[in-house]
Amino acid sequence: MANIRGLIMDVNLRSRENNLAHRTREIDRERLIVRRGQPFSITVQCSETLPPKHHLELVLHLGKKDEVVIKVQKERGAGDKWWFNQQGAQDEMLLTLHSPPDAIIGQYRLAVLMTSPDGRILEKNDKIKFHLLFNPWCKDDVLYLPDESLLQEYVMNEDGVIYMGSWDSITSIFWSYGQFEDYVMDICFEVLDNSKDALKNSEMDIKLRSDPVYVSRIITAMVNSNGDRGVLTGRWLEPYSGGVPPYKWNGSVPILQQWSKAGVRAVKYGQCWVFAAVACTVLRCLGIPTRLITNYASAHDVDGNLSIDVLLNERLERIDERNKADSSWNFHCWVESWMRRGDLPKGNDGWQVLDPTPQELSDGEFCCGPCPVTAIKEGNLGVKYDAPFVFAEVNADIVQWIVQRDGRRQKIKVDQASVGRNISTKSVYGNQREDITLHYKYPEGSKKEREVYEKAGRRVTEPTKESAEPGQLKLSIKHAKPVFGTDFDVIVEVKNEGGREAHGQLTVLITAVTYNSIHRGECKRQTVSVTVPAYQAHKEVLRLHYDDYAKCVSEHNPIRVKALLQAPGESEPIMTVANIPLSMPELLVQVPGKAVQQEQVTAFISFTNPLPVTLKGGMFTLEGAGLLSVTEIPVNGSIFPSQKVSVRLSFSPVRPGVKKLLVDFDSDRLKDVKGVATVVVHKKYRPICTECY
Repeated sequence: MANIRGLIMDVNLRSRENNLAHRTREIDRERLIVRRGQPFSITVQCSETLPPKHHLELVLHLGKKDEVVIKVQKERGAGDKWWFNQQGAQDEMLLTLHSPPDAIIGQYRLAVLMTSPDGRILEKNDKIKFHLLFNPWCKDDVLYLPDESLLQEYVMNEDGVIYMGSWDSITSIFWSYGQFEDYVMDICFEVLDNSKDALKNSEMDIKLRSDPVYVSRIITAMVNSNGDRGVLTGRWLEPYSGGVPPYKWNGSVPILQQWSKAGVRAVKYGQCWVFAAVACTVLRCLGIPTRLITNYASAHDVDGNLSIDVLLNERLERIDERNKADSSWNFHCWVESWMRRGDLPKGNDGWQVLDPTPQELSDGEFCCGPCPVTAIKEGNLGVKYDAPFVFAEVNADIVQWIVQRDGRRQKIKVDQASVGRNISTKSVYGNQREDITLHYKYPEGSKKEREVYEKAGRRVTEPTKESAEPGQLKLSIKHAKPVFGTDFDVIVEVKNEGGREAHGQLTVLITAVTYNSIHRGECKRQTVSVTVPAYQAHKEVLRLHYDDYAKCVSEHNPIRVKALLQAPGESEPIMTVANIPLSMPELLVQVPGKAVQQEQVTAFISFTNPLPVTLKGGMFTLEGAGLLSVTEIPVNGSIFPSQKVSVRLSFSPVRPGVKKLLVDFDSDRLKDVKGVATVVVHKKYRPICTECY
């Protein structure tokens, strides 16, 4: 009888061809990374032909302590089991492994066993490791998305566009998700391994990782650091000491790398778009189709009454600013992930809202979702998870109150149409914006919309009464689209639509607020008496100088204008509010010439100081998935008004394809200036050696 010891010579995981077939080649070409529900093959090399009736067995191990052990069947059985088939020719065998479409994702350890006719283990090779991911290309996976163009965008695209600004002045920035950068996948699994559930009961946690509802919910909790070992700490006001200001980030990879290298200590700092972008990176990397969403005029309803109550004093200053006050954000970002919801009644499949920004507790954790978008549109608020909160974000009323000195409240404005506007995401077909508002709600003011409100239990707030007298007044605010650093006019117009002259007192307050409505300071205040003839209008022009707003407004935050008109003959004061976003200058970024993988190219970046003041401490930060890791270039000396500065950087692209080079400029007085260049990286073809044949 042959000597069995040493019969298994080698196990070849065939990583390159398997990874290509499983669309994971971008993650790694050396390690085996495959997707569930799709077969993959390995080769076992033996020193000689297997003796009669001896055979191979395969055993899978999951978890640091082998919490889950799976014996791979030798023939096809039920659809929820691992199995393999074997083809052999003398001393080499091809083993094809079949994972179920609901297999657990994670790092597997594969043991190849040689067994005798009586079942004894004669030889074992158990040093083989591979990773298994979700598979939205597999029809039987609950993540199946039957459109290749959507899969290329929502799983494979490493670059994105994030929409910001306000509903009537939409701006955008480019973002590097970088889900296929080196070792990002390992960090994504590290995020899962450090969740409360994983640390408390690792065996149960591993078994539940077959379910994308569970996994995505864990990710939304772990992206923020509230109450766990999460990735990012949020901060919405300066100072950002001890960390990176949220607006400085260009991509997710440096954040994830810093968290991992620091021993899973939270990275400082993030705001909603940063939380959402990091979640998008992790979910796409794991194989969950995901896109980043921006909701304009987004409501944060703390008490769950579907109404945002704003309390103002007689000076138009908000008096209820506290952590637990209702608020309306200029914009708010979350992500949607695509999945079938087997845990919910029929009709809840498709896009699911997931919000990693720490706002309210959900089952004891700072996370939100997954919540079906269809449930929000139809007002089905009983479904899991967090449907009432998400419904309010896109549907709540805004009620403005004046609190008088004696404590009495006077309702001065009810707005039932402003919340949830221009809900946006990047188009599959390019960098343009796609409006998906009608995915979340029926047309504003339609009969169907009112039916949904009633179904959701939303009280229909009565609008403030308007005077029926002929001296009826209308109040509006007009403004240009100012650039940060310039002087500009704000025009408040009082229009008299009645048949007799009207008199009143007009108060205008201009303040700086953060994008999520936190007060930063007062820029200007003006109170005047106005007289408006019948059927005419009065315009009050306020000139806002850079010096007026520079002391309290940052580049990323808007100016808020409140106008209050109190006039005899009007039953109630008339109020209107406008947010004025300040647009930013852009960097000029160019990468001339043909870019080839592993060959040096040079980027040229220039910036002109638009401010009437000198800038100090200038710093350019560059990064790009597949191009280069984060690189900083300091600017020597001061940058005077209207002065142009130029820098260059040479680098060698790592991976072929269409890539984005993202650049950020920051200084002491001007921050968050962005620029981008598209770089088409060609494959490097090596010449064929004719002497080798």
